[in-house]
Amino acid sequence: MKLVWSPEMASKAYIDTVKSCEIFHESGVAELVSAMAAGWNAKFIVETWSQGGPTATSVGLAVASCHTGARHVCIVPDERSRSEYVRAMNEADMSPEVIVGEPEEVMDRITDIDFLVVDSKRKDFARVLRLAKLSCKGAVLVCKNASWKGASGFRWRSVTDGGSRRLVRSVFLPVGKGLDMAHVGSNGGASSSGKGEGRGRWVKHVDQRSGEEHVIRK
Repeated sequence: MKLVWSPEMASKAYIDTVKSCEIFHESGVAELVSAMAAGWNAKFIVETWSQGGPTATSVGLAVASCHTGARHVCIVPDERSRSEYVRAMNEADMSPEVIVGEPEEVMDRITDIDFLVVDSKRKDFARVLRLAKLSCKGAVLVCKNASWKGASGFRWRSVTDGGSRRLVRSVFLPVGKGLDMAHVGSNGGASSSGKGEGRGRWVKHVDQRSGEEHVIRK
């Protein structure tokens, strides 16, 4: 069994996220991440969030979870972050599950993740990716704020080498402050970077209002 792409689910989540994120007056990252999570029919979506961070991406993931029936968990480092996050999400009429604790510690307690979003501004983001216990069918891993100077030396090979994971595809998208995404398989087989499996392809979409380019796999 493996992740199977659904363009219909991706499109529905994308459109619903555009509507839900109008209050944030921004476009791009939330819509794309939502479309990816829904398109891959994710069943366990996990994200990390810290106090002061934007919640538009969280709203997008919540929208995707509604379409796929997924469990959506946000990991926050402390109670102050939890309170701020819950308040912001309630304003957007969303209520994902929240776990308090350092991401590295929490990752040891949760399993079968098939869609994971981390913030490249956190110095431990690469370690969180390595420690994540992924689904046996594979997973999609997303680093937001990937253009942050602290993430300049990151390579997906550091997450997949020396273990049971294999890198199926990775791509960097100049959306928002940069999205670095990878499709990771859990079983053996040839790996690749920037090349897809089967007949899937990445399609560019230009937002008519903002002029931003979004890339979605179909």
